[in-house]
Amino acid sequence: MTQSGRRGKKNSMKYYSLNKSAPVVDFKEATIRGLAPDKGLYFPESISKYDNNFFTEINNYTEEEIAFKIIQPYIGDVIPENELKKIVVETINFEIPLIKVNEAISSLELFHGPTLAFKDVGARFMSRCLGYFMKNNNRKITVLVATSGDTGGAVANGFYNVVGVEVVILYPSGKVSNVQEKQLVTLGNNIHALEIRGTFDDCQQMVKQAFLDDYLNKKLFLTSANSINVARWLPQQFYYFFAWKQWNDKKNPPVISVPSGNFGNICAGLLAHISGLPVKHFIAACNANKVVPEFLQTQNYHPEKAIATISNAMDVGDPSNFIRILELFHHQFADLKNTLSSYSISDEQTKQTIKEVYEKENYLLDPHGAVAYTALQDYQKKYPDQKGYILETAHPVKFYDVVEPVIQQKVPIPESVKDILHKEKHSILMNADFEKLKEYLLEKYNRE
Repeated sequence: MTQSGRRGKKNSMKYYSLNKSAPVVDFKEATIRGLAPDKGLYFPESISKYDNNFFTEINNYTEEEIAFKIIQPYIGDVIPENELKKIVVETINFEIPLIKVNEAISSLELFHGPTLAFKDVGARFMSRCLGYFMKNNNRKITVLVATSGDTGGAVANGFYNVVGVEVVILYPSGKVSNVQEKQLVTLGNNIHALEIRGTFDDCQQMVKQAFLDDYLNKKLFLTSANSINVARWLPQQFYYFFAWKQWNDKKNPPVISVPSGNFGNICAGLLAHISGLPVKHFIAACNANKVVPEFLQTQNYHPEKAIATISNAMDVGDPSNFIRILELFHHQFADLKNTLSSYSISDEQTKQTIKEVYEKENYLLDPHGAVAYTALQDYQKKYPDQKGYILETAHPVKFYDVVEPVIQQKVPIPESVKDILHKEKHSILMNADFEKLKEYLLEKYNRE
């Protein structure tokens, strides 16, 4: 991998497979394919670098200008500038405020989008890119996605009624919150929900098998909307630049604590940092699924079966995007460890943090934000002079069944959630069996 400054030619960005045995492609093909033919994740051949003036003068730019400047080099000429600017505007048409919780910790609220979760940005960006790529294509595309909670709702909302696109979402039965499930199973039309008897890792494995099945891919035009897709992953950089614009102490960059499950979000933050974004340190805040915290202690990476927790969107035992993080650091463990720490936080600690922060600071965290908050506090015990922020990735109402017993109060319900709570559920219950998924997809294809 080479790292370079802004390139003169807009059409020069290419993507290679991290398994290193597939053809190099442009952003359009990487988005449509999702996963490379050799099973590898796509990765940009070069990384944009921004000079210090951009960061010192960032308050002179609008959010739309910042986002366009960040994403355009990774798109190249496969989307014209005027179209890309429209996509960017539609992607970030809600606020992303940095809220001060106390003197040492702030919260970057990523839940002000239509499905109350950080994944709205990536899903909206990808859906609009894919809509642009497919508008002159007569063949219908099927977006196949696994979700541990918030991805499914964001993807469903982003792709709802997009012409020429069918969406099939796999989610683990009984392991997503009530609100998360309602966001998956109540839209209908081109959105189809499969409730899998198993874990998120089972769902993700079934999706990966689908992309590697030659017969299925001859019959169907498949792509993925998980964070393995570059069009989902890359725009997540936006949050970190927006936070820097709002960060008051520009002489002292923040420590950033990111709730981490599949590691796409923190990977985007690390990419932004390598591009020049000032950051003191990153923390990958994990729940009981501690493959990465243990790796950073031992240098041994051992995927495990996912453990169910109250921060369910992070219940991932084999995070797909961690290979991208290793690539960012050229697989140099010492360099990675200098930039990234990782903590495993228990459910009890998570609940205690929700309770304490609510009572002391009058700020209500969701379970994922609480994991990040606890991890940042643990880091600050070692480095008490360091200030930072967490990524608050979902509105607490999405986990009211966890939060309300802790604070012993009702969580106010936004109007967007009220509308779906009483809608009828439409999903298909299925065993964690790829052959069953393949049968479903082929039957669906034959019906169409």
